[in-house]
Amino acid sequence: MARPSRAVIRRRRTVLALSVALALTLVALLVFDDAPAQEGGGASPHAAAQQAAWLHKLRPGEKPPQFVLFSFDGAGSHEHWQRVLPLAKSVNAHFSGFLSGIYLLTNDQRDQYQGPGHRPGKASIGFGGSDEDVRTLVADLNTAVAQGQEIGTHYNGHFCTGAEPSVGHWTTAAWRAELAQFFQFVDQARAQRGLNVDPAMIRGGRTPCLEGDWKQALPAMREAGLRYDSSQPSEGVRWPEQLDGIWEFWMPYVKVPALNKKVIMMDYNLWFQFNHARDDATRTAEFRADTLATYRGAYQAAFAGNRAPLVVANHFNDWAGGAFANATEDFMGEACTKPETVCATYSEVLQWLELQDPAVLLQLQQAPPAQP
Repeated sequence: MARPSRAVIRRRRTVLALSVALALTLVALLVFDDAPAQEGGGASPHAAAQQAAWLHKLRPGEKPPQFVLFSFDGAGSHEHWQRVLPLAKSVNAHFSGFLSGIYLLTNDQRDQYQGPGHRPGKASIGFGGSDEDVRTLVADLNTAVAQGQEIGTHYNGHFCTGAEPSVGHWTTAAWRAELAQFFQFVDQARAQRGLNVDPAMIRGGRTPCLEGDWKQALPAMREAGLRYDSSQPSEGVRWPEQLDGIWEFWMPYVKVPALNKKVIMMDYNLWFQFNHARDDATRTAEFRADTLATYRGAYQAAFAGNRAPLVVANHFNDWAGGAFANATEDFMGEACTKPETVCATYSEVLQWLELQDPAVLLQLQQAPPAQP
């Protein structure tokens, strides 16, 4: 057989090199497409939602997914971040952390905050602690965002009834001032501590103690660029609705089997109804089981009924020996793996809502609330 010419050999080498390069490129694309988001540079919750199979307009006759909205007020405890983040990742769950803005200030920086009608440095909750504590929180928030979790606002000073002037008596101007300071603390942490939470990513939140004069609060939320709130109670599990340009994700009153009465489905409210919020660790197992039974009943009622998003609202606290935190984690572990169920952030569900045909969405909103 004749030996190939140098020109033929060069052409073959060129083709071989191009084939190898193409193969390596395809491998790289597959690897990077499958790779988890890296800390500090992951996809936003909004981008993650765009890739979700459930994110589409409902087809005729198709039922909505059963959304479950886990949220944690305060969002400042390192211990709880370290517990919830791995759990959520293991069951493909997204959740929302509603951050108290003054947790981004060290105790020495407390005078930077002045709540409406209050003196500088005063708040009904603690500040961020030491410099190391605040840096740890920033790292937790960055990990959460990289994992696809959402950060919202729990405002700042947590002035509930009795800490007057409380949020229930604030004017629109007072709410504006509170939100402006919240975003100021976020911007400051971005500039000084490397916080990866862009203010534009903060699209909603929950008011302290679920309080507020909504005619005063909602305009300030809208002016600040917020899109949703999750503070107002509803009888049963209802579909979100727009109030003065803000989507309201209702806090449902649901039946608590252990009490045989309805309670707002939030950890503190359950604790208060169980034993007037006394920190009795001898009843931890009882409260954990009763809370989990409440969550399960509400889920079943919504899933078999109107399929309205189920709001599971909590704090990063270990009240009653951790009964409520553990019950919530138990429920996340089981609910988020159920068929036709999506554990999502508020912004992800909001994106789904805005994809729907208005007539279909109105029909969902007009369905009777799910009643456990």
